[in-house]
Amino acid sequence: MADADLSEGERTVLVLNPHWKTVLWPFVLLVVVAIAAAVLLIVIPHNRLQGAERIAVGAVAIVLAAIWVGVPLLRWKTTTYELTNRRFRLRYGVLSRTGRDFPLIRISDVSFSHGLIDRMLGCGTLAIESAGERGQVILPDVPHVEHMHLQMSDLLFGGPEGKPGDGILDDEAPPEHQRRRTAPEPDTETLFSSDDKDRG
Repeated sequence: MADADLSEGERTVLVLNPHWKTVLWPFVLLVVVAIAAAVLLIVIPHNRLQGAERIAVGAVAIVLAAIWVGVPLLRWKTTTYELTNRRFRLRYGVLSRTGRDFPLIRISDVSFSHGLIDRMLGCGTLAIESAGERGQVILPDVPHVEHMHLQMSDLLFGGPEGKPGDGILDDEAPPEHQRRRTAPEPDTETLFSSDDKDRG
């Protein structure tokens, strides 16, 4: 979400796409389609229709690749999980966009789970409980789900010593793409002009 979409005093803590494993099988299918197309091109007999048959094989391969790989890749790219210091936002959809916002003050619980394979790949499922008719959302294949869970817990239930949480964890190094960029501190020496120094 662009900074222009944030309300006054709101800042983005992290923005994520689903884990890359969601597009793993489509790429496996792409390899299978490519191998099958190559085999068919080799076994096509040499005759007058050879050119047309090869064009047909190539066209079918391109269509299958677009359906089995292109569409899932677009879904992955256009699905975002965004956490700010005030709300959690879910956006998805290629041609038509769908969004759900969960104000942090309405979230009552957040939990995560991941099996052995997910732990090896560094992802998991995040469950968010919120007051309302559609009070629960299950987010599968969230990258670094444990860290995101800790950040949300910090924002929801406060930081150390009862201080308000900001979602930035001091005792754990987050993944590179989740690290908050801090603005450089101003040079105090430049705050005073040479005339001020002369008067001093």
